[in-house]
Amino acid sequence: MGNNKNRLLSYAHGFTLIEVVVTVAILGILVTAVLPLAEVTVKRTREMELRRALRVMRMAIDQYKEDYDQAVKDNHIIAEADQTGYPASLDVLVEGKDWKGLYDFPRKYLRKLPRDPFDEGLGWGLRGYRDAPDSSTWDGKDVYDIYSQSEQTALDGTIYSSW
Repeated sequence: MGNNKNRLLSYAHGFTLIEVVVTVAILGILVTAVLPLAEVTVKRTREMELRRALRVMRMAIDQYKEDYDQAVKDNHIIAEADQTGYPASLDVLVEGKDWKGLYDFPRKYLRKLPRDPFDEGLGWGLRGYRDAPDSSTWDGKDVYDIYSQSEQTALDGTIYSSW
């Protein structure tokens, strides 16, 4: 019995320094391989959010214009000479518009304004109907298009403000 006790004591030891160093090295290699992939995944997710936000708001602007045209056609409203039919601001899409009988209620186009996931404190960039397609200034009369003002580069090499 005493012989078995000595054998058990000789096997009861901790990890050697070599085992610990090898384990830490393997973990370090795994971490350096996984972190860049995680960063790319996060950026790709934010890019998908930006594409979705732009699509949703552009569709809302287009629907507003369609309703304006229909309201003019059906004589619910009278078009003024300088009106393009696009919303005066993004807030109109959230607050809603009374089309004087086209609908039984003021029509809302968005529940809330989506945020730009790459916003650097500048907010959304706006373009009016009379602005150039790649203009970075807004005439302040209507909202024809919207874009991100971020100058960061996307994974595909384009600048977010060009989307």
